[in-house]
Amino acid sequence: MTNYTRFVRAAWRFLLSMTLLMTLTAADLTIDHVTIAGKDLKAMQATLAAAGIPAEYGGPHSNHATEMALASFPDGSYLELIAIQPKADPVAVAAHYWSKHMQNDAGPAAWAVRPMDLAAEVKRLQASGVAVTTPARAGRARPDGVTLDWETANVGKEPNGTFFPFLIRDFTPRDQRAYPSGKPTTQDFSGVARVVIAVRDLGASIQRYREAYGLPVPVQQEDSRFGAHLASFLGTPVVLAAPLNAQSWLTARLDKIGEGPCAFLLRLQNPAQNAKSYRVTSQATWFGIEISWLNTRKAGWWLGFE
Repeated sequence: MTNYTRFVRAAWRFLLSMTLLMTLTAADLTIDHVTIAGKDLKAMQATLAAAGIPAEYGGPHSNHATEMALASFPDGSYLELIAIQPKADPVAVAAHYWSKHMQNDAGPAAWAVRPMDLAAEVKRLQASGVAVTTPARAGRARPDGVTLDWETANVGKEPNGTFFPFLIRDFTPRDQRAYPSGKPTTQDFSGVARVVIAVRDLGASIQRYREAYGLPVPVQQEDSRFGAHLASFLGTPVVLAAPLNAQSWLTARLDKIGEGPCAFLLRLQNPAQNAKSYRVTSQATWFGIEISWLNTRKAGWWLGFE
């Protein structure tokens, strides 16, 4: 590592610490889970397994449309793999807010946060001029018969958890939802670090996030390989990504799927030891932090780690 690289990293750490102080008044954006959607649940599990990340079956949802598996991490966050359940009700599938994502094997689809007080967060967002739905009960039965019960509220007018994260609160113990086997499925990653959200208008999207969550001005950069202008609200997991040009894969995704998560970044538990264990297809530096992309891109996903 060169002295210049050390200087750049130190500068970014200082900027991050200052930003954290500035965002103390912003809403809590603690990631509960992020969602990857597709047609075939077993195929998605196989893709993750090939990348070195095991996922366990979590059971069907009570909506008669979807089933899920999950890869969970020590900090409590997890990757939710969601697909159409066998013998699903076609009407329920068509009405599902992630139907387009599942039918098109879109991969990254949504994300959820767990505020300390869901009711208070709903009121705060509404006071900021953001549309929020009335919290609704939902749940599923795990394969071992344990019944899970929670409530969610959608934030914004877009499909659930796409532009803004949706809110979730458990009525049954949360560990039962995050850890079906009683422990994380992997210890190599500590949790989900960042959610990269594809947007059409970067400036307008930045303004919406700042107004909703009281965030400071983000830092920006370009990544030509990723094909995007990037904006990061330091101290939060949010990265906004707008296409560099009409030829960017992001342009095609926005036209087909719409705005919403297009990539997720995990956080290595021990970067010095764990990074060598994973097959990396490409690397980049985002906002002073080195990131690596896993071979899930063969399935059309952008999943990486930092």
